[in-house]
Amino acid sequence: MSDVPDTPTGDDEPTVRPSTDTATADADPSARLSPALIATLITVPVLVIAGFIAFAALKYSGNGTPTSPIDGYATGGPGADKCTDFIAKLPARLGDFNDKTIDDTTVRWRKEGSDPLVLRCGVQRPTDLAPTSALQVINPIQWFLTDSESGTGQAFVSVDHRPYIAVWVPVQAGNGPITDLSALIAENLTPAPLDFGD
Repeated sequence: MSDVPDTPTGDDEPTVRPSTDTATADADPSARLSPALIATLITVPVLVIAGFIAFAALKYSGNGTPTSPIDGYATGGPGADKCTDFIAKLPARLGDFNDKTIDDTTVRWRKEGSDPLVLRCGVQRPTDLAPTSALQVINPIQWFLTDSESGTGQAFVSVDHRPYIAVWVPVQAGNGPITDLSALIAENLTPAPLDFGD
């Protein structure tokens, strides 16, 4: 019997041992991250935070008051010179909304647990108003829906009296406040034909 060691044949696979560099890479996963991936991992959280800040800036005015879509509506529309008198006739309370505040041509009524009910007097004619537009008639004012935010509220503009009156109705308000405002518009403002911008 021979003591000569077995000679490996061509079918045997040589044993491969990991190099020191590979073992180090496995132990430190960050060594495998590309610069682009690292940049992405840093950028995404920064963008998310910036988005929240931008949302807060749009949602709230400088004094911490929640804003609405109609806060951005341009004023100076036809009959806007009547706004001062009309705003003076607005009640201190509309339904469950009270704590009325006036800022130039914008009036807010507040209710705990709700966004404010907002009125903006003397806005411009809604540019989307057309002969085919669906209008809502409330006591007996014709209102045109200009903005809607699901679960938050809707904005309307009265289109058959001058000046144009925009109202933001939060979901918690129900129909009472806009019904009361319709009566005040009918009583105090001048009827006018629908203007489709022709």
